[in-house]
Amino acid sequence: MHVDHLLQTGTVGLVDTPEAEPLLRELKANYDGRLDFILNTHHHWDHTGGNKEIKAATHCKIIGPRRDGEIDGIDKAVGEGDEFKFGDLTVKVVDLPGHTKGHVGYHFPEANVFFCGDTLFVLGCGRMFEGTKDQFWSTLQKIRNLPKDTVMFCAHEYSQSNAKFARFIDPTNECLKEASEVIDAMRKRGEPTVPSMLVDELNCNPFLRVDNEAIQKRAAELTGTEAVSLSDVFAQVRLLKDSF
Repeated sequence: MHVDHLLQTGTVGLVDTPEAEPLLRELKANYDGRLDFILNTHHHWDHTGGNKEIKAATHCKIIGPRRDGEIDGIDKAVGEGDEFKFGDLTVKVVDLPGHTKGHVGYHFPEANVFFCGDTLFVLGCGRMFEGTKDQFWSTLQKIRNLPKDTVMFCAHEYSQSNAKFARFIDPTNECLKEASEVIDAMRKRGEPTVPSMLVDELNCNPFLRVDNEAIQKRAAELTGTEAVSLSDVFAQVRLLKDSF
């Protein structure tokens, strides 16, 4: 994700680097090869694989999570409560453990933009590879508490498959039905569905709605287990998605 193109700050940044060559081509075509920052959300290779080569080519500064796995080339390690400047904008770092233990998000509050990596997707969330159900649910509560007009940039275009599962677990949600139809139409036209508005995720994303009684009942029926906490319900829904 090219942060400068999105926010028009005069500072050039990338959020995560799956591979170097196509990103370097785009930087050369649009910014004369200039890059000021890479902002890594977590250590997985499809988010950091281009770090080393891009840094060598651009001499950019890499900012990444303090408590995550090893990441090539980090110049500044950050965590919950840290802030830094991106052009004229302040970036606030938010710890988002769950997908990985040290996953972070980058909040640009003045622009109402949040880069959430693999924590939240359009109508979905990341797999729980390293964190616990309690950690992941706590993370999702942080996201739920952001301003509703926040623009959410996730890292992958999984919206159609997520919509199918969301309608499976929350079949009576009319808002979700409409959102799913919009997603199908956008993808048919070759358009990206990322970013999404947080208010839409709050209304349609089952992982943000585990306090909904209909979702709780359906998750219990489908898993044959009884939840005693909202993190239990989250874990039920995540388990169902993993095998969907």
